[in-house]
Amino acid sequence: MHLQYHPPFLLSPLTLMLQLFGFSTALAFATVAEADVVSLSSIEVDASSNESPVQVAREALREVPGGTNVVDMNVIEQGRVANNEDVFKYQPGIYAKVANSEGAKISIRGSGLNRAPGAHASGLFEMLDGLPLTGPGGTPYELKEPLWLSHVEVRRGANGFELGSLALGGAVNYVTHTGYDAPRLQLRYEAGSHGYSKRQISSGQVLGDLDYYVSLTDSSYNGFQDQSAGGSQGIAANVGYRFSPNLETRFFFRYRETDNDSPGRLTREQIRHDPRAANALNRARDSKRLQPGSTWLGNKTTVYLDDSSRLETGLVYHDYPMDLREGTNRLKVAYTDISGTLNYIREDTVFGRQSTTTLGLRTTKGLPNNGASEFVRVPAGNTAGYTPGTRTRDYSYLGSDSVLHLSNDLELMPGLWLTTGVAALYTRRETEVTYPATQQAVSTHAWDYATRLGLRYDFTPQLQLYGNLSRSVEPPHAWSMIWGSNRFFAAGSGAATGLQSVGVKLENQTATTLELGGKGNSAAGDWTAGWYYSQVRHELLSVETQAASVTGSQVIAESNASPTIHTGIELSLDSPLWQGGAAGKVDLRQAYTFSDFHYRNDDRFGDNALPGIPRHYYQAQLRYSHPVGVYVALNTEHASRIAVDYANSFYADQYTLLGATLGYASPGEGWQTWLDLRNLTNRRYASTVTPGYDDKGRDIARSTPGDGMGIYAGISWSLR
Repeated sequence: MHLQYHPPFLLSPLTLMLQLFGFSTALAFATVAEADVVSLSSIEVDASSNESPVQVAREALREVPGGTNVVDMNVIEQGRVANNEDVFKYQPGIYAKVANSEGAKISIRGSGLNRAPGAHASGLFEMLDGLPLTGPGGTPYELKEPLWLSHVEVRRGANGFELGSLALGGAVNYVTHTGYDAPRLQLRYEAGSHGYSKRQISSGQVLGDLDYYVSLTDSSYNGFQDQSAGGSQGIAANVGYRFSPNLETRFFFRYRETDNDSPGRLTREQIRHDPRAANALNRARDSKRLQPGSTWLGNKTTVYLDDSSRLETGLVYHDYPMDLREGTNRLKVAYTDISGTLNYIREDTVFGRQSTTTLGLRTTKGLPNNGASEFVRVPAGNTAGYTPGTRTRDYSYLGSDSVLHLSNDLELMPGLWLTTGVAALYTRRETEVTYPATQQAVSTHAWDYATRLGLRYDFTPQLQLYGNLSRSVEPPHAWSMIWGSNRFFAAGSGAATGLQSVGVKLENQTATTLELGGKGNSAAGDWTAGWYYSQVRHELLSVETQAASVTGSQVIAESNASPTIHTGIELSLDSPLWQGGAAGKVDLRQAYTFSDFHYRNDDRFGDNALPGIPRHYYQAQLRYSHPVGVYVALNTEHASRIAVDYANSFYADQYTLLGATLGYASPGEGWQTWLDLRNLTNRRYASTVTPGYDDKGRDIARSTPGDGMGIYAGISWSLR
C-alpha cells in the first residue's frame, strides 16, 4: 500500500519505527527532541489525573460510533470472580459461559458460536494491556486471570477497527492494574461449593517516576461434574517508568499454569436426570487438559512528539504449550509467537474542526517450533497392539498476520463526527505432516482489505446516536488446516493409520456489517441500544466429523460455510429505582441480547439457524446499597433453547436461573466481604453446546452441564 500523504512531521517517526522494530530503542529515543508537556498525555492514564482508568476508558469508548462495553472489575469483585463468565455478566452483546474448567466460550455477534468452550479459536481479537494476545494459533484462555485486571474494554464487531482488529466479534482488551490504581497491599480469599477456593496477594505503588504492580494467584476446585477437578497458579507483573514528560515505557509479564480434568459432554436426558455424571469414555480414559506453563512478555512505549502527536510501540513474546490427554492419543502442542505494534496518533484542526488520525501497524508471526506430536495413550482402533507412548504423528503449523490500518475521526459540525478507515491485511498459513513420513506441505497466503465508515451525533451530553458500515476479515487458524482435512494415512502406516496426512486450504472469513444505535441517559437511567446486520462469506464453522468411541477419538473440524447472515439487537438499561439518601438506594441493571444467525439458502440446510448459542439471552440484577457499605442483590439469567446441530433437529432446553448476593464493602475501600448464592433453584441446564452436523433428532452428548446450586463466600483486605 502506498500512502500519498506525507506530512513533514512524519519523516522522523518513520525512521524511529524502523529503529524500534530493529530493537534499537535507545538510538531511536535519542532522536526525540526535548519538548514541553503535551496535551495528548491526557489520553493516557496520568499520575496527576484524578480520573480512574475505568473513567478514562468510558470517555474514550464514548467516541466510538458503535457498540462498546467497559467492565469495571471493582464492581465484579463484590462477588465470586472465578472466570470470564463472572467478568462479562450483565454486558449487552456478549455471551460468555464456562464449561467445567475456567475456559469460557465467549461469543460476540456470532463469533466462535459453534466452537468448543476454551478453544483457541475465539473469533475475537483479544489483547492484554493493548498488546496482542490473539495470534495465528488463536486465543488461549489460561493467561486471562480476572483478578489481575483493573477493567476490560470491549469494542463489539467492527468497532475494534482503530486497534487493528478485523475479526467479526471485535476486540477485547484486558487491562491490568498498575501502581497508579492498585493498593499497596491486597489479600483476597474466596471459597465455596464444589471444592472451590481461590487466593490472591498483590501489591502496587508509585515511587517517583517509577510504578509497579505484582499479583500472585492460585485456585483449586473439585468441580460440579464428576472428573472436573482442576487448579491454577500464576503471576502477573508490570513496571512503568516515565523518563520525561515526552517518554514513558511499561514492561509486562504474565506466567500461569492450569490443569483441568475433562469430564466430557452429556446428552439432554443426562443433564435433566444426572448432570453430575461424567461422559463414560472420558471417565474410562481419565481425560485431562493441561497448560504446563504459558508465558507472555510485553513492552509498550509512548513517545510524545509534539503538542499534538504521539507514537506508541509495542513488542510481545508469547509461549503457550498444551498437553491434551482427552482421546485415545495424547497430543503435546507447542505454540510460540512474537508480535510488534506501532501506532502514530495525531490531533489536528481542519477548517476549524477537530480531527484525530491513527496510522497503525501490527504483525504477529508464529515461530518455527509451532507444532504437535501425538502419542498412543489408550491402545484402540488402529493403534491396537501399540504400547502407550508410541509416537503416531508429528506436524507443524506456522502462520503470520499483518495489518496496516489508517483511520480518522473528523468533526463535521458541533456534535457531529465522521469516522473513516481503511486497512490492508496480509495472512500466511503453512502446515506440514513430518512423521511418519514427510507429506506435501500446504501453504496459503492472501491479501485482503477492510473499510469503515461511521457517523455519531451528540444531540446533548445525554443522547448520542450512531451508525456505521464496515467490512471485517478473519483468517483461519493454521492448526485447523490439519483437523479440517479429509486426507488420511492409509492402512499400513503404523500407528498413524487413519490420521490426517495432508492439510486443507481454507478461505478467509469476510463480512459486511451495518450497525445502528445509540446511548444516553434519561429518566429511566443509563441506556444503550444497538442493531446490526452482517452478511458473512466463507464463515469458519466447526463441526464434529468423528464422534468419540471406544476405538477412536472425537474429531472436530473447521471449514468454510456457504453464505450466512448474522443479525441481532443489543440492549442495556441501568435504572435508579429509588434514591433514599441516608437510607440507601435501589438500582436495577438489565442486559438483553437477541441473536439471529442463519444460513442464506444453503443447499443442505436452507435458512437453518446456526447452532451453539441461544437466540434470546437476558440478565438482570436488582440491588439495594446502603451508604455504610452493605449491599443486597437478587439476580436472574434466562436463555432460550439452543440448537445442537446444523440440521436443527434437536435442542438443548431453555433455562432460567436465580441468584443472590449479600456483602459489605467499607467506604474507605479497606476491606470487603460477601456471600454469593448461585442457581438457587438448582436448575439443571446446558451451559454450553458444541454442535454436530445432523443428529437426525437423536439426543447425542453435545452439551456441558451448568453448575447446580452453589454458595460462595469471600473476603478482601486492602492497604492503600
